[in-house]
Amino acid sequence: MKMQFMSKRLGVVTAGFAMFSAVDMAQAQTAGSNVISVGWLHAAPQNQSTPLTVNSINGMPVNLVEIGTGFAAQKTDTLGFTFAHYVTDDISVEAVAGYPNYLKFEGTGTLSSFGVLGKAKPIAPIILLRYHFFDAQTKFRPYVGLGVNYTKFIDAQVSNNDFVTSKMGPGGSATVHATSSWSPAFSAGANYAIDDHWSVGLSVSYVPVKTTATLTGTTAGGTVIDSTATLKIRPVMTFLNVGYRF
Repeated sequence: MKMQFMSKRLGVVTAGFAMFSAVDMAQAQTAGSNVISVGWLHAAPQNQSTPLTVNSINGMPVNLVEIGTGFAAQKTDTLGFTFAHYVTDDISVEAVAGYPNYLKFEGTGTLSSFGVLGKAKPIAPIILLRYHFFDAQTKFRPYVGLGVNYTKFIDAQVSNNDFVTSKMGPGGSATVHATSSWSPAFSAGANYAIDDHWSVGLSVSYVPVKTTATLTGTTAGGTVIDSTATLKIRPVMTFLNVGYRF
């Protein structure tokens, strides 16, 4: 009899612990929970460029279009970070950022022989409103997201001396500035809960980023030449990550 009583008590305790664990798992994916994630972020630009246009020489307008010239951003990899807050069981708000590595820009068309012309560090945070499918207790939850992106380029520089010499002559120099922009952001992905805290995720995002680069060159004799080109970078970004819920 005593053994049966202890067995029943143990069964009740075990059942209670199981119920507590199930509730904890459910709460980890419901309204009020937060998730931080870190992982590999790959950006594959879908480039489209206008020709380089010489706007002025020593302040005098010339508007000379250099037919056949163009630019393109190269693919890049960096460390990505996100923070998400579940507003409801199905709706979350997510902030996305990447470590600002250099993004390299190469010549296209008649400038392709120069290879990489310059580089800049993009700071490009994204805010997304996401809708998650399936029940909150489901381990696998796909989602779609819509949001806004702000991209700013810092530490932009012309790094190809042969390109500078071809445009400004021997002894010339050049600097570059890239404009900032606001863009919509589109995302789709899925998360898989390993347990009540840890998860893995994969997402693909598209951001139609556009920037205008202003190239300011100075010849050895002091002549200042200002040129511009507009580049639609439009990266497709893949983010493979590990997340922690709290």
